[in-house]
Amino acid sequence: MTDNPKNLTIQDFRYHLPDAAIAQYPLVNRDESKLLVYHQGALSDHIFWEIPDLLPSHSLLVFNDTKVVQARLLFTKPTGGTIEIFCLEPVFPHTEMQQAMLQTGFCTWQCLVGNAKRWKSGTLQLRLPEVTLQAELQERVADAYLIKFSWQPQNLTFAEILEKVGKIPLPPYVNRTAEETDKNRYQTIYAVSAGAVAAPTAGLHFTEEVLSALTQRQIAQVKVTLHVGAGTFKPVKASAMADHQMHAEEIYVSADSIHQIQTHLAAPVIPVGTTSLRTLESLYWLGVLVAQNPETENLHVPQWLPYEAGATLPTPTAALQALSNYVQATQRDYLRATTQLLIAPGYSFKICSGLITNFHQPESTLLLLISALIGEKWRVVYEHALQHQYRFLSYGDSSLLLP
Repeated sequence: MTDNPKNLTIQDFRYHLPDAAIAQYPLVNRDESKLLVYHQGALSDHIFWEIPDLLPSHSLLVFNDTKVVQARLLFTKPTGGTIEIFCLEPVFPHTEMQQAMLQTGFCTWQCLVGNAKRWKSGTLQLRLPEVTLQAELQERVADAYLIKFSWQPQNLTFAEILEKVGKIPLPPYVNRTAEETDKNRYQTIYAVSAGAVAAPTAGLHFTEEVLSALTQRQIAQVKVTLHVGAGTFKPVKASAMADHQMHAEEIYVSADSIHQIQTHLAAPVIPVGTTSLRTLESLYWLGVLVAQNPETENLHVPQWLPYEAGATLPTPTAALQALSNYVQATQRDYLRATTQLLIAPGYSFKICSGLITNFHQPESTLLLLISALIGEKWRVVYEHALQHQYRFLSYGDSSLLLP
């Protein structure tokens, strides 16, 4: 049984991040970002396109193939004011992201609303030559609102509507409006599954040339899907982590991907990004859950499960086999689940043995994850990156962490 990180205080994961270090634009060429390699305590500086030669032989790289949707909608009131609606998660008629994106005609979503005080009731319209989108305010839910959307032509899917009328939701620390180039650059080249409102940014550095070089080096690659929610930017305000609630995110993993991960457990399994890492580790805990109860239907990993699960646990191979058996019994070719998994110091990694990731904000749950992987050495890594002018956060540079 691992130590319980509930008593951690987020102030212990503070460092000074100057505004000048936060990348406001991506580089012209994706694979020319800097790459800081941490390997068993040693640091070295590289360029990202070198990564195929820096990975351990026979590694398995795991990519998150979620696709960012243009979830920011700007409506103009008849009186001239602007109301911004930021789509967070589907509520009706589907709560599963994949289905919600294929919904036609109408849907209801939980959304954030900018200038909400100016929109007490009524319907807003957003008109373009080829489509009309209407938004109707239904009710307030905590810090968000339920909003019913309807559109013409009705045969278009909600994904197609967002593509036509929405804006790319750049992170709050990118202090500029989204530009046309962001539609491409705030998206990985392998993105296919629409549903994220933030990019899995560790993947932004990959190019076709880098992927081809990985294949030539016999480094296996597999895709999983975690739809990144706006909660990834949620600040930790609680004085102790016990009082912080992790956001829930949807994961989809094909039966083939689960099998491929299981067959590579003896090799280094290296996720591309914290979202891929959370997906992989969540797969283990989902395997634990279905091994205990094969009849369970709504698969979900609570944030504290790893720290409360007890000492007698299945091996990663056994857990993934239980998960494979479960998927086969459902007669589907994929697994769908949700996860609130919090990975923090004290966590015992079950599947992952390294990580490719960007540099994260101070006092964030993502920094807790980095500390769980490499311990207090995260401070050495981040200090080196700052001293050597690495670019931070979503559009910034990359690191390869091999503890």
